Amino acid sequence: MKKELYVLTMILLTAAVQSCDFGKNNFDVEEETLENLSHDMIVLGDKLEDPYSVDNMTKALASLYPTKADRLEIQPTDTYVRFLPKTEEEYDRIFDMGFQIMDHPLDYQIVKDGDYYHDPEIDEDEFTWLYCVLPEGTAIPSGIECEILDKCYISENDPVTRAAEPDIDWDAVERESFRLTGNSAMLDDMTKGSKSAPKGRVTIVDPSYSGGKPFGVAGVKVVCNSFVKFATDYTDRDGYYEMKKKYSSKVRYRLLFHNEKSFDIGFNKIIIPASTSNLGKWSSEGKDFEITSSSDRKLFCRCVVNNATYDYITRCGEDDLDITAPPKKLRIWIFQGMNVSSSVMMRHGAITENSLVKKFLGIYALIIKIFSPDITIGAKNLDTYAGLYAATCHELAHSSHFMKAGKDYWDKLIVYVLKSFIQEGGVYYGSGSDSNAGYCEVAEMWAYYMQNKLFNERYGGEMPTAGSSHWFHPQIFRYLDERGMTSAQIFKALTSSVTDRVKLRNKLLELYPEKSTIINQVFDRYEE
Repeated sequence: MKKELYVLTMILLTAAVQSCDFGKNNFDVEEETLENLSHDMIVLGDKLEDPYSVDNMTKALASLYPTKADRLEIQPTDTYVRFLPKTEEEYDRIFDMGFQIMDHPLDYQIVKDGDYYHDPEIDEDEFTWLYCVLPEGTAIPSGIECEILDKCYISENDPVTRAAEPDIDWDAVERESFRLTGNSAMLDDMTKGSKSAPKGRVTIVDPSYSGGKPFGVAGVKVVCNSFVKFATDYTDRDGYYEMKKKYSSKVRYRLLFHNEKSFDIGFNKIIIPASTSNLGKWSSEGKDFEITSSSDRKLFCRCVVNNATYDYITRCGEDDLDITAPPKKLRIWIFQGMNVSSSVMMRHGAITENSLVKKFLGIYALIIKIFSPDITIGAKNLDTYAGLYAATCHELAHSSHFMKAGKDYWDKLIVYVLKSFIQEGGVYYGSGSDSNAGYCEVAEMWAYYMQNKLFNERYGGEMPTAGSSHWFHPQIFRYLDERGMTSAQIFKALTSSVTDRVKLRNKLLELYPEKSTIINQVFDRYEE
């Protein structure tokens, strides 16, 4: 939990710069590569005719089947809406509906793609419009400002009509609607005879692992859309995805870093609680994406942190590490301009009410309370997969400890670090002599131990010694591990009452009296 004061005081001062860097307005790039992705705000062009509207699909049906159109009335399958939440509670209610939410309108030309959009008619410190396609008949949450933008017909969502009219080629009707609405240029050359369901694989390369061969970006959400027609799928452990819907047109691909393991990475303009990386517009047949350290920097970091977190949570199970997993809905922020990381666990209730924190955050206290992170990763000096992996494992180990020890424990730990930083001239962990230093001692022993252990299990070689130069001693846990004590057994001792090394020793002796000799040996070795 390195340099928490710096993280907490700078996190929002730098966030606006790092997440809202508009850069130059170069609008002449039709297709972006994984090396030059834009993270700026989406730039919209003209409003387009939606080929999936009921009116336009009805016209297309009449164009191809004039006799059948007279006796077949197309009924809407979906409703295209937008919401404007005013409060955090309204915002949560919208997302809790469980449908794909976008922060930009779906029936406009995208002149320049990006990671987020904020309606220019709404103040930047307010919620922007949120766009969604709901199955027809879905109850709209009451009391939230909402506009119905269109009634839509997506034939895959209407099995009754398809079965009743088997002679109608609904794929052809869809393509005809694209033609009639002036969108024929969007039709995919590969699908002018039939539609395709996008499928492919998202992979990443770690030169120091698996012989440098690509492996999957696991559990991340792939989002495909053409106008209001959405399809999503989570990649499997090996990075494969396959959509359930078929498209006639080219499809816009995005990675949404909301993982099936119940964690979110980043934020989009603070409003959307997960980063989005646009991947461009490609064939509806699908697309493979291979990410390396030469790819877009933010995309690379997001994918590494995603995989490290996915693997860590998976390994927490009884058949492996057998420790408490991080909390559900874990929120992780990555900062490219910072070289420090932390596990402040604010999303899950730690420290947000502390007066010391409020003093340093000032006017930002409310914002960070609403859109608060649990873990922050400072990626500035972490240029490799291995470096990002180690930093992420360290903070995830803290989050497991948080679940075991509780919020009161964590409050004391964070406040200790804040005060130490002030009173001892920027010493990150203090000198270990002040009140509540034991909270930091136990927490960092565990986090560095797990960081080194998981790194060694992934990459092999000699066991790393990160953290061993500090006044606390993660070597104690390494020694116990080498002599047969498991991570699960060590973790069992990290209760809320274990607030310093003496209490840690006593708890281990209480739990494992048969191992008293090696426990006393290692604690005596590092006795100060």
